[in-house]
Amino acid sequence: MKKIVLTGGGTAGHVTPNIALLPALKEAGYEIAYVGSYDGIEKKLIGDFDIPYTGISTGKFRRYLDIKNLTDPFRVIKGYREARKYLKEYAPDVVFSKGGFVSVPVVRAAHSLKIPCIIHESDMTPGLANKLCIPVAHKVCCNFPETLKLLPEEKAVLTGSPIRKELTQGNKIAGLDMCGFTGNKPVIMVIGGSLGANNVNKAVRDALPQLLEDFQVVHLCGKDKVDNLLLNTPGYKQFEYVKAELKDLFAMADIVISRAGANAICELLALKKPNILIPLPAASSRGDQILNAKSFESQGFSIVVDEEVLTTKLLLDKVQELYFNRQTYADTMSKSSQMDSIATIMNLINDAAN
Repeated sequence: MKKIVLTGGGTAGHVTPNIALLPALKEAGYEIAYVGSYDGIEKKLIGDFDIPYTGISTGKFRRYLDIKNLTDPFRVIKGYREARKYLKEYAPDVVFSKGGFVSVPVVRAAHSLKIPCIIHESDMTPGLANKLCIPVAHKVCCNFPETLKLLPEEKAVLTGSPIRKELTQGNKIAGLDMCGFTGNKPVIMVIGGSLGANNVNKAVRDALPQLLEDFQVVHLCGKDKVDNLLLNTPGYKQFEYVKAELKDLFAMADIVISRAGANAICELLALKKPNILIPLPAASSRGDQILNAKSFESQGFSIVVDEEVLTTKLLLDKVQELYFNRQTYADTMSKSSQMDSIATIMNLINDAAN
């Protein structure tokens, strides 16, 4: 039996593609283990899948001045030593990394032990963590054709993002029952990401009185972001985060308001959900979500609203525009040639393991 170590964490977007690969890996006969941070979201998410989990020390790589820049390098060095010790004992045939800062010591340690690593870059431009891993990676998977020219030609493979099959198997009635909604009113689903999006949350809640006249709203608002004053608002349901029930919420949603993380928008495309994207602004990110969103907008998959100009009126106008043109967006997405990313990635994993 061949062994594989999966790694990646920090946000759900660095974990869910790994989860999407699990059925194919198990079917192929791999023994699977996961390496993440001590207490990151990846530990919580992987805990549902009966997979051995090992936590290591990790630090963040920052492009700005911060006192933690003095201490985090030592955490990364500690994580590298812990990862190397674990990998030496477990002796996997291959490592698959979905990125995030926890992946850097794992990939680097694997390379030192001559264990081939395949890494996946979701965004159009590689993030800092993956930039540190690319030089020692066996292959680099990506989602956008534009990304290929930014990667070493001999390593780059356009795969798309692994999408969990169960997301396509949701039950609309189960979603309505879960939220206490009626089937006679359309549903808006709001996704701010696993850590939440304060400005998106605020904009949606400010617009609630008008939105609820025509729609019901299910709001995935992020950890500790539930507004207790709105708990009993008819037609409005909040969740910090959902797991298995996500497929049912997608099934009942007529339109979606979302951040523009690559994994999230790839799921929207696969499910053909008309959407408004509010990308994380460049002032608080490296601008990857802006590039992702503009790519989807140019292909006719999404309406994009920049957070800097987001107002209650603009959000309401765009919701109405999207809803009344929802079939056009769904039809355009249905014409997209969606690659079988899981099969492509599995071929790379098998080649590397052999």
